[in-house]
Amino acid sequence: MSRKSFYLVLAIAVVMGTFADSSAQKKRMRDYGLSYGVFKTGKYNAITDVAGVTVGQVTLNQGDDMRTGVTAILPHQGNIFRKKVPAAIYLGNGFGKLAGYSQVKELGNIETPIILTNTLSIASGLDGLITYTINQPGNENVRSVNGVVGETNDGGLNNIRARYVKPEHVLQAISQAKGGPVDEGCVGAGTGTICFSWKGGIGTSSRVLPANLGGYTIGVLVQTNYGGILEICGVEVGRKLGDYSYRKSVENKAYNEEEKKGDGSCMIVVATDAPVDARQLERMAKRAFMALAKTGSFASNGSGDYVIAFSANPDNFVEGEETHTVKVLDNDQMSPLFAATVEATAEALWNSLFAAETTKGVGGKVVEALPVEKVVKMIKKEKGIK
Repeated sequence: MSRKSFYLVLAIAVVMGTFADSSAQKKRMRDYGLSYGVFKTGKYNAITDVAGVTVGQVTLNQGDDMRTGVTAILPHQGNIFRKKVPAAIYLGNGFGKLAGYSQVKELGNIETPIILTNTLSIASGLDGLITYTINQPGNENVRSVNGVVGETNDGGLNNIRARYVKPEHVLQAISQAKGGPVDEGCVGAGTGTICFSWKGGIGTSSRVLPANLGGYTIGVLVQTNYGGILEICGVEVGRKLGDYSYRKSVENKAYNEEEKKGDGSCMIVVATDAPVDARQLERMAKRAFMALAKTGSFASNGSGDYVIAFSANPDNFVEGEETHTVKVLDNDQMSPLFAATVEATAEALWNSLFAAETTKGVGGKVVEALPVEKVVKMIKKEKGIK
């Protein structure tokens, strides 16, 4: 594709009527007087609090069965292929179709934006990333692109077999990526997802370490489509609401396949400005996975749970040099980053539920939003919060 054709595709994508984009920030957990953890959040309490990181989303929500989309995360604003960032991917449970894993594991870096979408749109995600990368100035001779594309299966609400996501949607998500507040809930790759039998979606959060612990920022973005026995801030919300995995079996009622609400998937993207390498990022990614348990997940057999972690520092390596001198944190300095990663991930997961809205999708199926007001009262009562 020529550069002229590339920009024509983008222009068409911008005006296509199938895109729904909401910039209005929905209510989040903290808007209800609930907070979690000991560290402060960044300005936006979002992954974009990490300097240079931007997020773009395309929401496809039309007719009776189109409930899907694309979420793009850009580690920095330069040519990512030429200025790769240190990265790692941790497989919590590998029931998924994440693209790009092996090269990230082997080389310890990422060379494209990170794309999240639905299970049957991995190919479109890769196609879009390839087009984007080879059309970047300076990449005229590029003949190999390791695109990173994650997914969850939104087939419960979306007609996933129709494969509505196209490469141009990926290009649009990348082109409109920006800093600042990140829209959450039923947007982008979270448009058709389900979490703990309620409506899931996109969620984000951040933590900033105190200056005496390095002052580093950790930001997290999630795509939630998993299940289990929901817990929020230590309160057994799912059990109290009477809606959780294996409830019918526990209550000695007839077993029904529909009660297998533990299945699904979750994509977690962790960003930081800390000077860490791929090995240390994998250690952080493992801690992000621990946050899933804090929300009540048990990483069921059919749940694809992945963590992609990167350091938003394109200056660690200079292309063309035979040797690189890189400063990284001492291992003894990693524990605060671990703690902040768990906090930010857990809150991002909860934010995805708080911001989501009741959605009707394919076959007339309706997935209710979490009964937030009821849940907030429940948590505040148990925690003694006025």
